[in-house]
Amino acid sequence: MAAAQGRTNWFAVWVSVAAVVVIVGIGALVVVMNNIASDPGVAPEASNVDSDTGAISFGTGENTVDTYVDFMCPYCNQFEQTEGPVIQDLIASGDITLNVHPVAILDRLSQGTEFSSRAASAMYAVAAADPANAYAFLQAMYENQPDENSTGLTDDQIVQIARDAGVDVTDALEESITSHEYLQFAQSRALPDGATGTPTLVVNGELVSVTYDAQTDIVARLQ
Repeated sequence: MAAAQGRTNWFAVWVSVAAVVVIVGIGALVVVMNNIASDPGVAPEASNVDSDTGAISFGTGENTVDTYVDFMCPYCNQFEQTEGPVIQDLIASGDITLNVHPVAILDRLSQGTEFSSRAASAMYAVAAADPANAYAFLQAMYENQPDENSTGLTDDQIVQIARDAGVDVTDALEESITSHEYLQFAQSRALPDGATGTPTLVVNGELVSVTYDAQTDIVARLQ
């Protein structure tokens, strides 16, 4: 009887070891997946793109105007149509520096094609490759904006929009757009604290409630 009690239950031991191995493996997988999810990806290497904030800069004025936009967002399109002309004038006059932050918060509205992310990635690609025509590309993307809950634009359509906007679409730039080179970087961008959606407008560091009147939203707040 005493000898029976002293025997080692090897089956139970190996079952316990296997369970520990499975738990450790699951934990490692979770860590890897979390690291992938939080990886900001490749940032554009360009003087007009801030790799920390994700801002694409236009102009050199002392006043700063930051916009956070999603290319699937119809209200961002409305903002560009109503306030864009004044913003362009302020850039040209040297009054402001415009910092455009492409974000991808509406991928859910493109039937799985991740249009918001692909469009933001393309915006970064154009800004890095041909900064002189990057704003024209932004405008053209809104002029060709797809409806929400559609599949959005294809990569080839985005490339053609860039060409039609006057962008110098080299083979390298086309590859950058169609390969979604900056997609992960775009997906890692977020709205500023206090923002609830797009378009988000920040003037000289102050979060502004958009009224679609540039005089009220921007001009009156310049120093």
